[in-house]
Amino acid sequence: MRPALADAELNVLFAAAWPGHSETTFAPILERSLAWVTARREGRLVGYVNVAWDGGVHAFVLDTTVHPEERRRGLGVRLVRAAAEAARERGARWLHVDYERHLEPFYEQCGFRPTAAGLLAL
Repeated sequence: MRPALADAELNVLFAAAWPGHSETTFAPILERSLAWVTARREGRLVGYVNVAWDGGVHAFVLDTTVHPEERRRGLGVRLVRAAAEAARERGARWLHVDYERHLEPFYEQCGFRPTAAGLLAL
């Protein structure tokens, strides 16, 4: 939980996993995070989940990312479940996630249940 991370390795992972990713400075994001969980294979970053929060009891899963070469092996589910446990240990009572419809089965495997929510595009 909350291991040291370099922008370079996060950008390499995101570029492999997310088409159109632009170089990002992650320090400001991580400074505000409740927790983050990573996975490595032979020292290389292959998985990442960030948990943002409201400073109280609500936490939010963001940027669930698994390297394409590591997908379909359960790593993403293990990362999200570990992130949920980290959020619980740090006092969160609710863990939220937004996802596209095709990801619903994945997040159900992680323990999430659909709920009504609103979204306002800014």
